[in-house]
Parts: sequence; C-alpha cells; structure tokens
Amino acid sequence: MFSITQNGKPLSPDKYTWDEVNKVLTTSEVNLVLDFSEYAGVTFDTGGGCTFDTGDNCTFNTGGICTFKTGSDCTFDTGYNCTFKTGSNCTFKTGYSCTFNTDGGCTFKTGDNCTFNTGNICTFNTGDNCTFNTGGICTFNTGDNCFIHPYTKDDFMENLKSGWKHFKVTKDDLLDVLI
Repeated sequence: MFSITQNGKPLSPDKYTWDEVNKVLTTSEVNLVLDFSEYAGVTFDTGGGCTFDTGDNCTFNTGGICTFKTGSDCTFDTGYNCTFKTGSNCTFKTGYSCTFNTDGGCTFKTGDNCTFNTGNICTFNTGDNCTFNTGGICTFNTGDNCFIHPYTKDDFMENLKSGWKHFKVTKDDLLDVLI
C-alpha cells in the first residue's frame, strides 16, 4: 500500500492517476509526500516540492525543490534545488543547487552549485561551483571553481594524471594524500 499526502492530508484520488499494472503515478500536484517504500520499479511524473520515499529501480520526472530517499537503480530528471539520498547505480539529470548523497556507480548531469558525496565509479558532467567528495575511479567534466576531495593518494595521483581541469584541491587534501 502506498500513501500520497498534501499539507498533511491524503490526496484525493481524482488528483492523480495510478496505473497499477505499469506502476506509473502521474499528477500535476505540488508539495506532495509520496510513500512508496514498499514498491520497486515505479515511475513518477509529478509537480515540484515533493518528497519521495521509494524502493529500488524507480524513475522520477519532477519539478524543482524535491527530496528523494530511494533504493538502487533509479533515474532522475528533475528541476532545481533537489536533495537525493540513494543507493547505487542511479542516473541524475537535474537543474542547479542540488545535493547528492549516494552509493557508487552513479551518473550525474547537473547545473551549477551542486554538492556530491558519493561512492566509487561515478561520472560527473556539471556546471560551475560544485563540490565533490567521492571514492575512486570517477570522471569529471565540470565548469570552473569546483572542489575535489579525493580519498587516497592513488586516487589523487590517477586523477591528476588524467588531466583535471578547473579544479581546486585544498591544502588539507594535498597533505592528506601526500603524507
């Protein structure tokens, strides 16, 4: 069983469409709290300002200012100012000012001013002013003024050899990997 609330009250079923067979939820409503934590493989098409709690393998197409707490293997196509806490192997295409806390194996295509805290094997294609705190084996294609916090000397040296561009590495980061 799932629940959808708006302003603390259950959302009327005439304000959304739920396709049980294909697991697709469609609504233009905003500021929803959607609890699909017992469901995997759901596709969401919603307005902005929503909070999601789901299982694995979900797809999101939303407006901005959303919060996501999901399992693994999810795909996000969202507006701006979203917060993500996910499992592994997720794909993100977002607007600006987003925060990501994920496991590894994720792909990000974002706007500016994003913060990433991820596991290993991630790919980033971002705008300017982003901060990365990642594991190893990551690929970065970014705008200017981005900060990287590598975990190990080997990760740091490998990324350095690959020709980091537009990155600022802090003095503490250098001391951490060089000591």
